[in-house]
Amino acid sequence: MATADSEAESPGATSRLRAYLELGKLRLSSLAVFAVLAGLWLGSPPMVTPSLRLAFWTTLGSLLIAIAGNALNMYSERDVDPLMERTRHRPLPTGRLSPSQVLVFGSTCAALGLLVLAIETNGLATVLCGLVFASYVFLYTPLKRVTELNTLVGAVPGALPPVVGYAAARGELDVAAGVLFTILFLWQIPHFLAISWRYRHDYARGGMKMLAARDAEGVTIRRQMLVYTLALVAVSLLPYRVGMSGGAYLASAALLGVVFAVPVFFAAVLRWESAMRQTFIVSIVYLPLLLGVMVLDRA
Repeated sequence: MATADSEAESPGATSRLRAYLELGKLRLSSLAVFAVLAGLWLGSPPMVTPSLRLAFWTTLGSLLIAIAGNALNMYSERDVDPLMERTRHRPLPTGRLSPSQVLVFGSTCAALGLLVLAIETNGLATVLCGLVFASYVFLYTPLKRVTELNTLVGAVPGALPPVVGYAAARGELDVAAGVLFTILFLWQIPHFLAISWRYRHDYARGGMKMLAARDAEGVTIRRQMLVYTLALVAVSLLPYRVGMSGGAYLASAALLGVVFAVPVFFAAVLRWESAMRQTFIVSIVYLPLLLGVMVLDRA
């Protein structure tokens, strides 16, 4: 009888575990954590590697905050997620988790993440990570229903992860931290606009105030993608200028910038629809490569 009961309960338990993993959007969260670690290395003194203890706890705290933000984003949008094709299979629309379960899970992860960072890093890194969480959940998420400017607001918490890592290593912020923030801020605009164009009809069905849902011809979206990408390519050269990285980084950043700009040019100027998806794919590859080379060639 016990064996039969265990077998009957197993699929439900597995489904719930999978649902909790889906709440955290682990692929998206891993990119943010990678940025945190890059900032940690770049914030460390020259020729000094961060301790494994600091790297571990900074990673864990940042990951918990990222998971919490994603979970509470789904909690806040549980009424519109069933209306959109890209989100209707999430744990809440499918009934695999209840709203109270998601709220408790997200809140617990946030509290644990901040506690870990407060104990194992420093106050500045903890406050910055708290800002990432608060601005994502309490500003960006509700603004998606109010104004198209939500993309710019959402780019702020998305640009802070490397600054969190930098602060964890150094305990203060300087010009280099500002450069890291600016690079990630600019990167997010063409990255997200390419996504939003692909799902523009979904956003319209869900009542989300996305530029792509209003800009039927894509004129404004394509122009913004091009402008922000060109700005990103220029700013990505600054780590060499301010002494963060060396000549190998400068050459790599220039090359990566050209690779990123090519699909954006095809999407924005030649108006190739397929180039929108290519822009999204290239953007996913571009950022970790840029940060990785920056770390490997750090001054």
